[in-house]
Amino acid sequence: MWQSIGQAIATETGQSFSIKNKQPVSGGDINLAFKVNDEQQSYFIKLNDKRRLSHFETEAYSLDQLKAMQTLITPECIATGTTLDKSYIVLSHIDFCSDNAGLWYQLGQQLAHMHKNSGHGQFGWQEDNYLGNTRQPNDWQSNWRSFFAEQRIGWQLQLLSECSVYLGNIEHIINMCHNGLAHHHVTPCLVHGDLWQGNVGFCAQGPVVFDPACYYGDREVDLAMTELFGQFPGEFYRGYQAVYPLSEGYERRRDIYNFYHILNHANLFGGVYIDQAKALLGRLFALAVH
Repeated sequence: MWQSIGQAIATETGQSFSIKNKQPVSGGDINLAFKVNDEQQSYFIKLNDKRRLSHFETEAYSLDQLKAMQTLITPECIATGTTLDKSYIVLSHIDFCSDNAGLWYQLGQQLAHMHKNSGHGQFGWQEDNYLGNTRQPNDWQSNWRSFFAEQRIGWQLQLLSECSVYLGNIEHIINMCHNGLAHHHVTPCLVHGDLWQGNVGFCAQGPVVFDPACYYGDREVDLAMTELFGQFPGEFYRGYQAVYPLSEGYERRRDIYNFYHILNHANLFGGVYIDQAKALLGRLFALAVH
């Protein structure tokens, strides 16, 4: 397996490469991850079952699209492929540092510039991709409320129902979310799609983002998620607001957007996230009647 991956790296880079050292590193809950090198050049590799190749291919595409914007630092995708029993993605290795003084503010500014300068005619993406292990539908739509209510909230609720978890009438919940986004003008822009602290790091060159689930949507989905699993430092939001201030009513829409991620965690992990989804849904219903 490792020889095959080493050969793929050499082919894609056009340079001789043979894996001499490899060490397991943290790569999240889904994949095995390794740092490999030939005593000169290092790479970051994620492994999974062979049938998960499409997960890595869509990740590579999202990283390429983020990189093309030239606003955020992202790992460079070197190669994707399969061995006899594994799929893999090879990324450039980034040496992260703990000194992030001033870099949260910079990250806020960079994200705002990306949102501001990545317009598109419709909401969606060129292909379906993945949020964690969950397929994320991305059929093009011109109406943001319909896109998010149906392809984000409705999709997750349907997946839960197939596992015999029912939070209520799916159509009713979809309509509530649709109405909750009424009167909000949205210009489609490129979003990271999975922007929490675990997908952010800092290196000598500046802030780095990774593990995207990109699509063209409302910029507020990225901001909302930064507040879901441990809010980003205040400097981040000040940096963002200095470049591209948020629209009135963001706080009300934030819960609808984060409902999607809570539902996804309920699908992936069950347990406490199902309870959290029920609690958030109750709050959304309460807001809807006021």
